[in-house]
Amino acid sequence: MTAPEAGRGIGHRESLAEITTTFVGLPRDSFRILHVSTGNVCRSPITERLTRHYVHQRLGVLGGGLIVESAGTWGHEGAPMEANAETVLADFGADASGFVGRELLDEHVIMADLVLTATRDHRQQVISMGHSAGLRTFTLKEFTRLVRAIDPTTLPPLEDGVVVRARALVRAAAALRGWLLAPTAEADEVYDPYGAPLTFFRSIGDEIHQAVDPVVTALTGVPART
Repeated sequence: MTAPEAGRGIGHRESLAEITTTFVGLPRDSFRILHVSTGNVCRSPITERLTRHYVHQRLGVLGGGLIVESAGTWGHEGAPMEANAETVLADFGADASGFVGRELLDEHVIMADLVLTATRDHRQQVISMGHSAGLRTFTLKEFTRLVRAIDPTTLPPLEDGVVVRARALVRAAAALRGWLLAPTAEADEVYDPYGAPLTFFRSIGDEIHQAVDPVVTALTGVPART
């Protein structure tokens, strides 16, 4: 067997039904990204708000079709973001205001087009909930590794719409998953900084930034500003 070509199986040959509806029959006018960690007060809030920030930087109002949310497997429902997480977001110029923690529910997984988790355990917990989540659930770092291997010219251009491009990106990443393995199991983990000093939060923030930035570039087709 040979590995599939990067981007293989994607493009412009979806049926009309596939283009206009999601896998649960909802209109395809948006693409929902769900970030998952444990408490939904540290890692996933940072990842959610950084993703939103970078999408807005690249596309402005044109990125409105990308809806970015987060939740926790043991989420602190209604809790504010950790203060150190807010500081990390401020370091990157991202907005932490108005955040409220959520516990991961079935409806969040059902509605998500892409689920990105902090760890492999979180990924397994999401997949174990069912809802055909396996092909659209990755650890954040796993998805970044796969995205880097996808030839961007095989993805639909932004002119076709950011939602169409995002769906194609997930299909391409899922096709490559079994061929591009992590060098170590730990390479796909973002460790929990809860209760740690700000210096550790900032190191986790840097890891998340390095993982999120190429994902947003692939989703939007627009590179980061230099």
